[in-house]
Amino acid sequence: MRRGPDHPRRPGRRSRGAVMADRIDRELLAERTAAVLRHLNRVAAHLPPNPDDLQPLSSATDTVVLHLWQAVQVVIDLAVSTCVRLGLGSPPTYGAAFRTLAEADVIPDPLAERLGRAAGFRNLVVHGYGRLDLRRVHAIATAGPADLKAFLAALRDHAADGRGGGDAGGAGPSVTP
Repeated sequence: MRRGPDHPRRPGRRSRGAVMADRIDRELLAERTAAVLRHLNRVAAHLPPNPDDLQPLSSATDTVVLHLWQAVQVVIDLAVSTCVRLGLGSPPTYGAAFRTLAEADVIPDPLAERLGRAAGFRNLVVHGYGRLDLRRVHAIATAGPADLKAFLAALRDHAADGRGGGDAGGAGPSVTP
């Protein structure tokens, strides 16, 4: 049934004339990569060497948690938008976004699994900061940035090798701080 131009569309449906982008937007990726690296630099600058020095209600802890959460959130947003841009669908959960990208060979399976756990950390921060295990936060802040950077590099490489890219520009953003 054809509908007139003033008939509302059902939520979640594209009009027939809508065109889905089938590639990673390199300019957006470069911008988001820079944001993630800024957040990770703040984490590194405020993370004490000893996990026991990360204390509740301290400026260092607040800075580490806030910027780690923000870096993870940007990576989650990129994962979800990449699923949509590549025509893989809209994932029902943040963890599913990473699994979907692994199934499409955009990122390796082990990285998808670790990033799914990072999405769980994000949910814990957003919905229950008072219950954070600060020793675990320290471990995540120490090891997690490498996974976030690996994800950004995988998107860059996917865009550059012609499977998911093609926007104007060079080889894409560098993820090396």
